[in-house]
Amino acid sequence: MTSSQFRQTVDAIQKLFELLNVPWLKEVDWRYWQDSAQSLSATHPSIARTVDTQFSTFIAATQTAASINPTQKIIERLVTIIRQRGYSIRTEEAYRSWAERYIAFIGNRDPSTAGVREVVAFLEMLANKGNVSASTQNQALNGLTFLYGQVLEQPLGDMGAFQRAKRSTRLPVVLSRIEVMRLLEHMDAGIYSLMASLLYGTGMRLMECLRLRVKDLDFQYRQIIIREGKGQKDRVVPFPDKLVDALRIHLEKVKKLYEQDLKNGFGEVYLPFALAEKYPNAPKEWGWQYVFPSGKLSVDPRSGKVRRHHLHENNLQKAVKAASIAAHLTKQVNCHALRHSFATHLLESGYDIRTIQELLGHEHIATTMIYTHVLNRGGQGVRSPLDAL
Repeated sequence: MTSSQFRQTVDAIQKLFELLNVPWLKEVDWRYWQDSAQSLSATHPSIARTVDTQFSTFIAATQTAASINPTQKIIERLVTIIRQRGYSIRTEEAYRSWAERYIAFIGNRDPSTAGVREVVAFLEMLANKGNVSASTQNQALNGLTFLYGQVLEQPLGDMGAFQRAKRSTRLPVVLSRIEVMRLLEHMDAGIYSLMASLLYGTGMRLMECLRLRVKDLDFQYRQIIIREGKGQKDRVVPFPDKLVDALRIHLEKVKKLYEQDLKNGFGEVYLPFALAEKYPNAPKEWGWQYVFPSGKLSVDPRSGKVRRHHLHENNLQKAVKAASIAAHLTKQVNCHALRHSFATHLLESGYDIRTIQELLGHEHIATTMIYTHVLNRGGQGVRSPLDAL
């Protein structure tokens, strides 16, 4: 069944029960089922990070060695090494894109015949003509450093001084406690309201929330374990007391869906880093199921297996945006603003910066220090002379 057919089916069922005037109609989260029609593409950040053995096999079966462009071989090797190291699909996409753009920049020749001079020229072109941000230029540098060091085995070494893109300083969007309350009040009751509350209550990132497994919720110790966060690091965040009952009720519904999948011969979820091969029964165990599963089964575009994945990230993003508009918030609100608000409000409550650094999963304290701007109220703590009149 295609995504459009799935949405049409859900819509037809909803209209049927509206005509029948059933008393429980409003208890069903129809929006959740509609949004579950969205499938994941092969390049979605949630799909497997492990080595795709079919990738090299497909290339070898469809193309002879003589017909493959030498630069294409390098790109394929780049992808293979990235997947062997378990990097995220987003890192793979970024590094591959920068390698392809760099190869085009040097005239589509073998990058092993180029070196530091060409890389510096490419990075300076990005800064001068491309007007890219400092983070974008750094990402390009990291990608090309990986290309030369890990793929071509020709480390760039000392690149010397070159023109860097100007680094802009932007403060994070932070909502006040009242604004957070207004936002959550305007979230449609259901799964997205629960997820938005979880983002603010724990400070986790959007994808960390979507990738939560049942076993990661520790109801006894009131903590949530974030697995393989940014930088592939685990950490522990607080379990909001206000969400305990709501999550228990939610998991009861999820378990019924899971048990129905098992009866139908499904019930399998994706496991990272070849865990499915090491523990063949784990993909169908209750503890490994997603806390926020999709409303429909889908085919994994890499493995071809039929699984129930988690909800698509766009659905929660759209729900938060719609709630901010309904709440008449003038700030640019998104899911990450809830994480910024979590950190800022903890600082205001007197928690030390090191504790907040650990909760957010920041590698460097300097990243966490940006939230201290809220403590310097009114232009770095200066009292306006107008207020003294």
